Amino acid sequence: ADVVVGNPPFIGAANMRAALGDAYVEALRAAWQDVPDSADFVMFWWHNAAQLVAQGKLSRFGFITTNSLRQTFNRRVVQNALDSGIHLAFAIPDHPWVDSADGAAVRIAMTVGAPGQGEGRRLDVTAEREGKGEGLDVDLAERSGTLHADLGVGINIAAAQALQANEGVANRGVQMLAPGFVVTPEEAALLYADDLLRPYRNGKDFTDRPRGVLAVDTYGLGETELRTRYPAVWQWLHDRAKPERDHNPRASYRDNWWLFGENQPAMRASLVDLRRYVATPVTAKHRVFEFFDAKILPDQALVCIALDDAYPLGVLSSHVHVCWALATGGTLEDRPRYNKSRCFETFPFPAATPEQQARIADLAEQLDAHRKKVLAQHTDLTLTGLYNVLAKLGAGEAAELTAKEQAIYDKGLVAVLKSLHDDLDAAVLDAYGWHDQPADEQILERLVALNAARAAEEAQGHVRWLRPEFQNPRGATQAGLGVSQATICDSHEEPATQAPPSLWPQSLPEQIAALASALTPAPQTETELAARFAGKGRWKTRLPELLATLATLGRARRLDDGRWMG
Repeated sequence: ADVVVGNPPFIGAANMRAALGDAYVEALRAAWQDVPDSADFVMFWWHNAAQLVAQGKLSRFGFITTNSLRQTFNRRVVQNALDSGIHLAFAIPDHPWVDSADGAAVRIAMTVGAPGQGEGRRLDVTAEREGKGEGLDVDLAERSGTLHADLGVGINIAAAQALQANEGVANRGVQMLAPGFVVTPEEAALLYADDLLRPYRNGKDFTDRPRGVLAVDTYGLGETELRTRYPAVWQWLHDRAKPERDHNPRASYRDNWWLFGENQPAMRASLVDLRRYVATPVTAKHRVFEFFDAKILPDQALVCIALDDAYPLGVLSSHVHVCWALATGGTLEDRPRYNKSRCFETFPFPAATPEQQARIADLAEQLDAHRKKVLAQHTDLTLTGLYNVLAKLGAGEAAELTAKEQAIYDKGLVAVLKSLHDDLDAAVLDAYGWHDQPADEQILERLVALNAARAAEEAQGHVRWLRPEFQNPRGATQAGLGVSQATICDSHEEPATQAPPSLWPQSLPEQIAALASALTPAPQTETELAARFAGKGRWKTRLPELLATLATLGRARRLDDGRWMG
């Protein structure tokens, strides 16, 4: 063949085993190890065709894929191809599509790969309307230039690097993988285990209204301990969760049926000592951030940002960050996704003065309080409803509000909401020093440049930590960087005095914190670390797991000789 064109199956990474079977998926991934496990099924075709073009066996290829091609793990496949000697000659990032099988409306991307370096054409859908035949008629606007892995043209947002300053504080919530772990207050009363019950929120709780349910959180307990101390909980989960988990293909999920499927120790450790944290849905129509009480356990459909200061909440809620999140995060069908590694960890916060920080924090507190107040007063309001009306106001469509939207406007005091967002946007632009009212493309261009500058700073050892006492507990304060208590990690600083031996803590958060503190001043083996604590039991066998958790948080690293260092 000279060219390859196709429309491979639209099967997401999470659904591949159910659709294709475990044996096929394992064989597929073993055969194509260059494709990340989290990539969608279609990307195996994309990768194969790109390799053939790079090798000169094809002149070009073109595929229809889901518009999730721009999401992180799929985008890695595209970036690897661009680094291997091909370029994108044509792309439509987001186009409507009607599934011929069931008539469902979905969103697709179209891409064409060609050999060598070169520019390409990007077409963007600017209007959609019902057509005479199947599907929708669209209007398209064309731009030319170098097309990047995220299908962007011009500014290379995909080149933004994760910053140390933001690492370790943003994590996904827990994943259940079986019924029984979420209970109503009435069901919770039958379990006699108040200390294992936590308020629980998922993405719909955030965007709609909280259901008032609780999570049975048994993290940190072995099966025997759970059965002995909380027999009613053991039986409840044994009868409801275990039957489904017994059929899970992953041994750890089957063997640990009384625990959540994903317990997120890194997320839990990041919330130690916080009274609240910032949350946002992974997938949502509107990108909104709000404070959650630290008692609330977030679901995997939420990103938990372990910051309790209102200043970062204000920056994240501003148009500057929302613009960045929309450009870097990709979409799932027509719903933007917030990928923590791309949207949050790459985002350069402004070098704000204390006065600017105080102004932004005050507006953020007002914004958070206003939304919570109107939602509490009117049980028929939702966060999505408020922001649907706000979006109309922002587009100058106030005169076109429907009767239902007018009622939301009146009850939700949406004019107040808009005023708070407008003031917050202005305050954040002032903190960046951008007083020329930049357009979205200019904002993205400046953020990409600022990201590169911050990455260069960090390569020299200067890190503007968002939460230094957690991210870099042994660092020295660096003044004048504009972020609260900003610090640097200096490789030439004097070693701290080693803490005396102490009792091994009982709770997991305390264990994580104690171990992080013990990892100074010099590299140590696991045996040396264990000797720094006294205590009975089998806790020393968990050191490898705890050290791995610290490594995930960026608070520990293993040296080539097997020793660990903070």
